[in-house]
Amino acid sequence: MRNVYFVAFITIAALFSSCGKGGQGELVGVYNRKFRNNRIPLGMVYIPPGRTLIGMSDEDINNTQSSPARMTSFSAFFMDQTEITNAEYRQFVYWVRDSVAVTSLGPSGAPTYFKPAPTGPGGGAALGANRNIDWRKIGNGSALWSKKNNGLGNKLTDMYYSGADALPGRDEIDIRKLRYAYSYVSSDLAVEGRKDPSKKRQDFIITYTDNPDPSNPNHHPSVPVYPDTLVWKVDYSYSQNDPMVKTYFNHPSYDDYPVVGVTWEQASAFCVWRTRFYESVAVSRKQPINARPEYQLPSEAQFEYAARGGNVKTKYPWGGPYVRNTKGCMQANFKVGRGNYSDDGGLYTVNVKSYFPNDYGLYNMAGNVSEWTITAYNQSAAPMLLDFNPNFTYVAKTGDSKYMKRKVVRGGSWKDIGFFLQNSVGTYEYQDQARSYIGFRCVSAYPGTDITYRN
Repeated sequence: MRNVYFVAFITIAALFSSCGKGGQGELVGVYNRKFRNNRIPLGMVYIPPGRTLIGMSDEDINNTQSSPARMTSFSAFFMDQTEITNAEYRQFVYWVRDSVAVTSLGPSGAPTYFKPAPTGPGGGAALGANRNIDWRKIGNGSALWSKKNNGLGNKLTDMYYSGADALPGRDEIDIRKLRYAYSYVSSDLAVEGRKDPSKKRQDFIITYTDNPDPSNPNHHPSVPVYPDTLVWKVDYSYSQNDPMVKTYFNHPSYDDYPVVGVTWEQASAFCVWRTRFYESVAVSRKQPINARPEYQLPSEAQFEYAARGGNVKTKYPWGGPYVRNTKGCMQANFKVGRGNYSDDGGLYTVNVKSYFPNDYGLYNMAGNVSEWTITAYNQSAAPMLLDFNPNFTYVAKTGDSKYMKRKVVRGGSWKDIGFFLQNSVGTYEYQDQARSYIGFRCVSAYPGTDITYRN
């Protein structure tokens, strides 16, 4: 009898509980599953919201007058503590290498490296064409490429240089095969066609593919991911840089040095891959696929805001007006004077954690390598920009003028004079050009007001 009373009590309590949650027609809302969003991504630092004076508040020896100083506000975001290193970028290259290799064999040729296709409305289409590959079994790829035991190395001969392209006695991956294909919905295109009833969602999708449709303006060739190591010779015609060509990207001594020889297009593809790479983790944790906002290159304004480290009208990221500290040591890696590249401790690039970080904990926001931003270079754009989160973007098409392909680079590099190290100074490079002095780092928006804010 007591059990009967107990069951009746539980039933009545459940009824009252359901009434309190909208059972009587009350508006209670539909809430997403809560999870911790105040965890700082690995290798990044938190840049708090705030305002600062950005623009040419310092010397303007070029007399460009293209970036007048003005007070600007910014939302919170995460930013890589350092430039992307050779080791970090190599993870992307190896992922593409393994993806191309396994995909070329297919489920019939490599059955142990595939898992069943996802089903249901949340099947994971956003994870890309390679979502059925079982990456846990691939691991670091050593077993996949092994020619012993269950390795598939003997089946992957097409991935190597062959014939006249091959050096006798050496197995070398044909880097021309390492291409990354992806798609994304362009919000810019969506805005343009939002009131056009003839437009479909496919009209807003930008696709990078191995077989682009020439008649589709939204189709582009897939992106080759291997860095152009020849930039060490191309950038300097009369300089003995052959050792850098042959060792910089792959020698372990340079693992923690900034990756160079990467175009703006390759850096953007890396950001997309990094986003998708985390999405698979979010899905496995039963979190929303957008649990972490997408990775992107920083805007020019974001870069300057972060470089200033919370200080106003500072000339350099370290806060002071001089390139030397009180002990007379250089505070960045740059061209100290004519023919003098070594007084700062590095002839070329240096380890990404060299020198002291700024007040936000960011390393080498000036010097070492200049860095790609997502911002299109347009000297006349400044008056049009808003005074909060300003940015101007344009993704140039293949047939566009070269002037439409200019992207802002920031921070100055190991081969630049001190002027280009200033927080307010930027220049440009063409989005399809790789250089031995340009690298990049990523940002990710913080989904909220402030990481310290609590509801």
